[in-house]
Amino acid sequence: MCGIIGYTGSGARSVAPILVRGLGRLEYRGYDSAGIAVQTEDRIDTRKLAGRVPDLQALIARQPAPGFCGIAHTRWATHGPPTTRNAHPHADCGERLALVHNGIIENADALRAALERAGHTFRTETDTETLAHLIEDAPGDTLEARVITALEDVVGTYGLAVISADDPQKIVVARQGSPVLLGIGDGEYFVASDAAAILEYTRSIVHLDDGDIAVLTPGGYHVIDRESHVLLREVNDVTWDLEAIELNGYAHFMQKEISEQPETVRATLRGRLVFDEGVARLNGLNLTPADCAAIRHITIVACGTSWHSGLVGRHILESLTQIPVTVEYASEYRYRRPIPLPGTLTIAISQSGETADTLEAMRAARALGSRVIGLVNVVGSTIARECDGGIYLHAGPEIGVASTKAFTSQIVALALLGVYLGRERGLSLEQRQDIVCGLAQLPALVARALALEPEIKLLAQEFAEVRNALYLGRGVNFPVALEGALKLKEISYIHAEGYPAAEMKHGPIALIDDEMPVVFVAPHDEVYPKVVSNMQEVKARGGRIVAITTEGNGDLGTLVRHQLRVPQTVPLLSPIITVIPLQLLAYHIAVLRGCDVDRPRNLAKSVTVE
Repeated sequence: MCGIIGYTGSGARSVAPILVRGLGRLEYRGYDSAGIAVQTEDRIDTRKLAGRVPDLQALIARQPAPGFCGIAHTRWATHGPPTTRNAHPHADCGERLALVHNGIIENADALRAALERAGHTFRTETDTETLAHLIEDAPGDTLEARVITALEDVVGTYGLAVISADDPQKIVVARQGSPVLLGIGDGEYFVASDAAAILEYTRSIVHLDDGDIAVLTPGGYHVIDRESHVLLREVNDVTWDLEAIELNGYAHFMQKEISEQPETVRATLRGRLVFDEGVARLNGLNLTPADCAAIRHITIVACGTSWHSGLVGRHILESLTQIPVTVEYASEYRYRRPIPLPGTLTIAISQSGETADTLEAMRAARALGSRVIGLVNVVGSTIARECDGGIYLHAGPEIGVASTKAFTSQIVALALLGVYLGRERGLSLEQRQDIVCGLAQLPALVARALALEPEIKLLAQEFAEVRNALYLGRGVNFPVALEGALKLKEISYIHAEGYPAAEMKHGPIALIDDEMPVVFVAPHDEVYPKVVSNMQEVKARGGRIVAITTEGNGDLGTLVRHQLRVPQTVPLLSPIITVIPLQLLAYHIAVLRGCDVDRPRNLAKSVTVE
């Protein structure tokens, strides 16, 4: 979950500005502390602190670190609090070697005890520092040989970049369970945990696989395995532009990404709808008609917002395919020893394609004999490379820690999958065309929902100081209630819970009083009358009701305090519209509370550790 960048070049560029600019684009992966290590003549100079990248930039301005090769890191703390001492890079005893690390060393305590008995002195509370001392002691004629030997004793995950004063202008990179990639330039080479950090300098990237060791020098790069055999890895081109990771006039990335959803929904649909046949074109699934006919059960594995989209997907897929669907927390799935079911299709959903729990759940499903497809946003990510097929979201980079546009694109992708499978499972042409036409209309409907923002900003002023909130929905919109509550609590720090509206009577109704905002997600669908009855129950207890409903759905003015009307669409697709006001409400409440919207406390964007 931390950000890593490294650079080595022939001397045309000074390394420190490259590293700091790259870290600035990686802060969404961690922002507790930051640091750089630069090879300077015959030593390594380190600058690090507890704080944000701009603070590091100011430190380097006061204490320059000249050089042409270096590594840098922005941290999301796991072992040890976010202090300057615990900030990366970390060094060995003689400070001849420095490294940055993303992941967790699970046997760090045992390694530390053994290394201390051998005479090593530790300066930090981190698990990462054990790696520096292991490499310091490891035999080998080259830095890469020492790294390979040291890693034989390590249990855990790592994306690792190492430099040594004794190997000028060389960076050794290792990957096991934590993403890291190489950037290929003209006489210069990069390492990063995300292409966003290096897109300014190169579009050519190489994704490393687990077990890979890469060696970078100004003269070139190569990838080897643990036995030093050279491996061939494909060079891919990044297709999105640097503008996609700039604010472009918006106050926050979250605000920008909410506003981008008409286009990101359109991008997920582009080239995939065939209207006259009522089908979705999804060649990347690698599912033949026979494969579709053989599916007896679908399991969705995901975490957080992606889990919520999976819950929406369950309604969509079961309705369109008549196949039973279960939705699992990926973090629980791999440990509960699921029973293998013949004919199971597993869907792994992850914006980054690197979510550790989802990746391991996907591998566990495959071990049980399931075919696995991935719904991911990042091309070339680990899940995309390891799954049997899948659907790319094409939503563009999502920088804000609180996911927004990925959620709506994930639901769109699940609807496309439902149409694709439905055709092979007996869904009528009329039903398929109804969904396909509904999907095609979504970009315009999302844009209309976004036009509610001025009204929502006023609403946010009323609720910015509340301490608790309840979000309620039924059917396909119950997951939207969960997602709305998650958005509010993760960026504004207001405690919020999502419930099925009917379940409110089985406990949460005890919390309702005239101080409690209750947000109902209530579009016009078959359960709308039931939701209105639930509103009556809240009103009777003095709750302050906000209703997200659809245009033409009647006036609830005598029942609710605020009514936000969104455009009507096919009921199965309504979550893509009803979630928009909830995203905006959470955003504007957080802004009014003075919260750091893009970098909420204790969170990071890509969860690559368990």
